[in-house]
Amino acid sequence: MKVSDLLVKALENEGVEYIYGIPGEENLDFLDSLQGSSIKLILTRHEQAAGFMAATYGRLTGKPGVCLSTLGPGATNFVTAAAYAQLGAMPMIMLGGQKPIRKSKQGRFQIVDVVSLMKPITKYSQQIVDGNNVTSMVREAFRLTMEERPGAAYLELPEDIAEEESQASLFDVVGHRRPSADHKSISAAVEMIQQAKLPLLLIGAGANRKRAGNMLRKFIDETGIYFFNTQLGKGVVDERHPKYLGTAALSSNDFLHCAIERADLIINVGHDVIEKPPFFMEKGGKKVLHINFFPAQIDDVYFPQLNVVGDISSSMWEISEQIKIAEDRDFSYFQRVKDEVSSHITKYFKDERFPMLPQRLVSLLRESLDADDIVTLDNGVYKIWFARNYDCYEPNTLLLDNALATMGAGLPSAMAAKQLHPNRKVVSINGDGGFMMNSQEIETAVRMGLDLVVIILNDSAYGMIKWKQEGVGFDNFGLDFKNPDFVMYAKSFGAHGYRIESDEHFQSVLDTALNSEGVHIIDLPIDYSLNHSILNVLLKESACII
Repeated sequence: MKVSDLLVKALENEGVEYIYGIPGEENLDFLDSLQGSSIKLILTRHEQAAGFMAATYGRLTGKPGVCLSTLGPGATNFVTAAAYAQLGAMPMIMLGGQKPIRKSKQGRFQIVDVVSLMKPITKYSQQIVDGNNVTSMVREAFRLTMEERPGAAYLELPEDIAEEESQASLFDVVGHRRPSADHKSISAAVEMIQQAKLPLLLIGAGANRKRAGNMLRKFIDETGIYFFNTQLGKGVVDERHPKYLGTAALSSNDFLHCAIERADLIINVGHDVIEKPPFFMEKGGKKVLHINFFPAQIDDVYFPQLNVVGDISSSMWEISEQIKIAEDRDFSYFQRVKDEVSSHITKYFKDERFPMLPQRLVSLLRESLDADDIVTLDNGVYKIWFARNYDCYEPNTLLLDNALATMGAGLPSAMAAKQLHPNRKVVSINGDGGFMMNSQEIETAVRMGLDLVVIILNDSAYGMIKWKQEGVGFDNFGLDFKNPDFVMYAKSFGAHGYRIESDEHFQSVLDTALNSEGVHIIDLPIDYSLNHSILNVLLKESACII
């Protein structure tokens, strides 16, 4: 069998449904082999977008998403998406092409050592130099990308190897049960929690990946312990729960941090230092119990006193079964913090000024969407307001990036989410700067026949950097730009375009877009003028005198 045929068979054997990307002349054998496959090729307009789509597929399914590029510039366009998947723990496999390796047809034209380039930002990066190894290398790439912590892999197939014959056979796809934590560490964790007077539960991204929500809910209900989450841990436990305090969208100085400061133990489930810190540890301060699939990575702000390493769901079940509830615990302070957080978060929900405040947008979207509908975010200052103010009722219903925090991922992420969940409403929130970085994928979304709502928050600037610039006292410089006519731009791709003129107009357009077929691009003027005043209030009022 031809090696390119065998590679396709190996991908089918792993259950691959889609390959996102842009082939080149070095992939032509693979492309020809793919033609008769059950795998569907999703042709994108940029390799970076293909990588973001594949990573989101991995994030939502737990199975590696697959993307394809040619050699040289096509493969280097994968770099940001590779880092996005690797830091965000999203299983993804990149397939790249290469010139012949047994002889040179064109000297060094377009040849970059992509395998070496990818090694620091993947779990596995290899060139296929012998067609007889292709099936074992595919199996190994899939195994590694799914193994904790998940991440990215790169496989490069030179065109002369692709056309060779191979006698290799497929490998069985063999999984494994994740190991459970040992009894001594479970017992130590139980004792640590029972000795604490004011323990607080933190839920991070690791708990989101493995759907540990049921066991965490059991633990919360049985112990009465309050909880908060990181940005990537949103929705693991329904945020309407009476013990939910909020999301740590900032590292310090939010009302939520009053509870963190008062707690004497943080039970930290599923978090690692790749994600922006939800709080800072200090020597001699509160204790931290680390519960995850892997031990804590130590740095200046995170050095827990105990590691419970193993399957998170199993660990939380064991702890819940063994723990004895302390009758004399007084969590009334945490309840006061919860009330204060809720009051502050909802303060601007009914503010109908125009241009619109991001808090108002959060409120209107939450009212318009069902529990399992999905919102995806690009990267910008609005991410803080969505992380703090948008309550998630189910896991992976607010897709944001708090690891690499790249711009340009919001639209491709929404496209992959909608493809996987065609019966759910999907809304993509993008700053005007981030939207333009991969806006060409509107054509891809239209061609795919997706029903998608894309909201562009228009302030004609790189708003987050401008906000930071102002915050440190620098002059406004170098961050303003002009935008195209987004309505005409949308229509040029065959999408629907809307320019919002008032709060009431936005509500009408949003209702129409959410309940209509096709791709809907909404140009929404946004008002970030209160960012500093609101955060200054946090700094002044969150002095923990609640």
